[in-house]
Amino acid sequence: MKQILSQWVYCRTVTGCCLGLLMLTALVAATAETTRQVMIRDITTIAGVRNNQLVGYGIVVGLNGTGDRSQTQFTTQTLANAMRRMGVLISPGTVRVANVAAVFVTASLPQFARPGMTLDVTVSSIGDAKSLEGGILLLTGLSGPDGLVYANAQGPVTLGGYTAGRGGNVKMLNFPNVGRIPNGGIVERDTAIDLNRMSTVSLMLRDPDFTQACEVAAAINQEFSKEVAKALDSRRIDINVAAATAVSVTALVSRVQNLSVAFHPRAKVVINERTGTIVMGGDVKLSPVSVIHGSLSIEISTSYSVSQPAPYSNGKTTTTPDVNLQANDQPTRSIRLSNGANVEELIAGLHALDANSHEIVAILEAIKAAGGLAADLEVI
Repeated sequence: MKQILSQWVYCRTVTGCCLGLLMLTALVAATAETTRQVMIRDITTIAGVRNNQLVGYGIVVGLNGTGDRSQTQFTTQTLANAMRRMGVLISPGTVRVANVAAVFVTASLPQFARPGMTLDVTVSSIGDAKSLEGGILLLTGLSGPDGLVYANAQGPVTLGGYTAGRGGNVKMLNFPNVGRIPNGGIVERDTAIDLNRMSTVSLMLRDPDFTQACEVAAAINQEFSKEVAKALDSRRIDINVAAATAVSVTALVSRVQNLSVAFHPRAKVVINERTGTIVMGGDVKLSPVSVIHGSLSIEISTSYSVSQPAPYSNGKTTTTPDVNLQANDQPTRSIRLSNGANVEELIAGLHALDANSHEIVAILEAIKAAGGLAADLEVI
């Protein structure tokens, strides 16, 4: 309150009472627009605590003639190996695999996974199978990057699409060569981390920011009334477990994650050039800039006229090309945005130009190159 009064008195002395009040009102409004309160758990993760990717190779059986063809050799070899483990010897060259498909099986091993937990697995065809509809995945081991098997998967495959018809008259919805098995995987190896052996808990910001890291450390130190956290860089904040004197590391993490801090979102524009999708944050501001948009279309067509000689004459048939050139130069349209214009004003101006999504992408890239866009431009 004292700081606000001192600012108000200073503004009144220099430029008068009304101007000072307007400046304070604008400052408060700008602060409210650019900051908001979020919990630490929403903007950070714990270093070393993450999911792990698993992958395996297996076969899906029971298909209705939509499996791999006989030319897919690895499918026949896999089927022959599976039959050999069951005591049946067959020749891979004599096997018909129309009802069998070779697949890759993938899953995500969650944090603190323990034996007996179930996983959702994804099954993807790697041969020339038409569909996995109605198939059953045989027992498949899922391995991590270290080559160890952490889970096993088996069960009926469910699809989010279908294919119907024969020959050229085929109706297909979504991707029938990829399916899922809910709770089809079972964890076989303990991967849980003993948190109580940790002397330091490291928080990692999802988006690197020096200011945000310092504010998170300050909020934690204020909560414990002493310095237990320290921001090491723009992403990492270390918490001393012994200095926090918590009952356990789990209780310490729970207490820290439920603290609220001021969040400063980065001004960012994300563009997908393939689909023409544009997503812009509300904090994106523009400097004074003019946009001129016009379209010049040129159409060139060639036609041929044939001239034939009179009957019983010695003349020859001639072909003469006629080239037609048409140019359509539409009137140039322009918009002008003032200093500090927001996203709504920019979109309204671009719609006034009747620009489509791909033209808007090009216009935004040009505005950024001209220094008129005060935001990060990310093209994906």
